[in-house]
Amino acid sequence: MSERALRGTRLVVTSYETDRGIDLAPRQAVEYACEKGHRFEMPFSVEAEIPPEWECKVCGAQALLVNGDGPEEKKAKPARTHWDMLMERRTREELEEVLEERLAVLRSGAMNIAVHPRDSRKSA
Repeated sequence: MSERALRGTRLVVTSYETDRGIDLAPRQAVEYACEKGHRFEMPFSVEAEIPPEWECKVCGAQALLVNGDGPEEKKAKPARTHWDMLMERRTREELEEVLEERLAVLRSGAMNIAVHPRDSRKSA
């Protein structure tokens, strides 16, 4: 039934209206140029904020605004490492204390880490 419902219809919407009698918003042509020397113009509204860069129509590279300021440099946040996050939670003295406690447990033999359940199956 759904096959018959779509028969004879287009999935793409086509407008049959014309532009006659319609006043378009005032526009301005803005010129961009990419590194490979391609130059092209893009229409923008007079009220629009003009972006400093645009994708090149020819090669897809970033094109910069001709006779305009370049894009603003964004401040890069330094990557937080595991050590940085650890030092936010504990002081160096606390970390040394925890290390000594764990080493004492290992040296006492309370934790038997030498024999792992998977290792014992291989030898049997």
